[in-house]
Amino acid sequence: MSDMAALPTLVLDPEPEPPSEATPASALRAFLTAPFRARVWKELGYLIVAFGLGCLAVAYLFVGVGGGAYASIVVLGIPILAGVILGGRLWGRVYRGLCALLLDTAVPEPPPFTARPGFLGWLRSAFTDRTAWRALAFLLIHSVLGVVIGWVMLIVVAMTGFIALSPIVWVVFNPQNVDADGVSHHSLVQFGDNFYVETWPGVLAFAALGVIGCFLLPWLIRGIAWLHRVLALWLLSPTVRDLRVAELEQSRRAAVEDSTATLRRLERDLHDGTQARLVSIAMMLGRAEERISSGGDPGDLIAQARNGSKEALTELRELVRGIHPPALDLGLEPALETLVARCAIPVELRVVLPVRPSPAIETIAYFSVAELLTNVVKHAAATQVWVAVLPSGTNSLVVSVRDNGQGGALQPMEGRGEIIVVGGLSGLAARARSVDGSLLVDSPVGGPTVVTMTLPIAGPQ
Repeated sequence: MSDMAALPTLVLDPEPEPPSEATPASALRAFLTAPFRARVWKELGYLIVAFGLGCLAVAYLFVGVGGGAYASIVVLGIPILAGVILGGRLWGRVYRGLCALLLDTAVPEPPPFTARPGFLGWLRSAFTDRTAWRALAFLLIHSVLGVVIGWVMLIVVAMTGFIALSPIVWVVFNPQNVDADGVSHHSLVQFGDNFYVETWPGVLAFAALGVIGCFLLPWLIRGIAWLHRVLALWLLSPTVRDLRVAELEQSRRAAVEDSTATLRRLERDLHDGTQARLVSIAMMLGRAEERISSGGDPGDLIAQARNGSKEALTELRELVRGIHPPALDLGLEPALETLVARCAIPVELRVVLPVRPSPAIETIAYFSVAELLTNVVKHAAATQVWVAVLPSGTNSLVVSVRDNGQGGALQPMEGRGEIIVVGGLSGLAARARSVDGSLLVDSPVGGPTVVTMTLPIAGPQ
């Protein structure tokens, strides 16, 4: 049920594989191999880099934001503070790169900064840039998470490694501790006033604690790295509003491109068809006029001109129907009844609309059904089609087209584990998104194919 030859493709993400069940053996293996995994070392590297950047971020917030706010008492400090605020975007870009490089977490890019015209417009845009402010909030929280917790974490890592290697230090450097009685002890560690770790059993037992800590540290590192991931995804990625705006811009762009393509097609059809036919009619009438002036019989030329005018009217009606079907003036149900009556395959139509949709929604629903029926006739090898237009809640309607054909509108992409929607269905999806709607396709190989389009009754808000 898809035009595979001339229309674009739409790539969909495959369904995630279900996680494998954890077993005691796999849990033990994960625990024992954790210190040797590249992921742990990359996350530890991130914590080290984040600690250094956190120190710089504290200085940036104190000097940049604090100094800029203080300098804004005079007029010159206002643009400086605006530049400092926009500098948060640069910090966000740095941390997004670090997350992708060391935490294997891709943080989506927020929308770019768009300044209003003029200097005052730039200032207003800078002070109201939500992305920059969210990045500064990230730096503020990171000054605690990255500096304070990071510093404690680095000390814990260093101490754990030192304890695990303490037998080597005990033998090579021969540390000495003197108690209150002046007695020297070959001890690296002292507990209380009288207990010294100065024998091989004690040193090895003390080192065993460090070895156990080395196997526990990766999970602590992962936990802190997880907090960094959550913070970055929360404050450095686009918000739901940003994604919605980007989606609407894309859908509006698709709608404009579709309208432009329609206008070009109409211009081409008028130029190559109707205009050429009208020129031919004018030439025939001119020849008939010359024949009349010379005393001849112009009957055949007038008959040809009459036939040409009828054909031109037919072409004009088809063009007008392609722009706005006259049946839509009576409503969506009569228009669909006229459409399905012309289909080469039997169609069962059901329309239940308690409220008439807006003209734009009726037009989209009509042409979507028309394109789907055309695809069924061309590609589905179906013998029956069911079309339904039903209400969904109080503000939406659902247009569904189902056939009993061979299916296969959704096809796996070889070697990539992805699913592609081939053909005009991607165009229908863009058309639905242009009015805040959606399109769902269910088309297993062997059929049936069900295409469901959800549209707002009153159009986009």
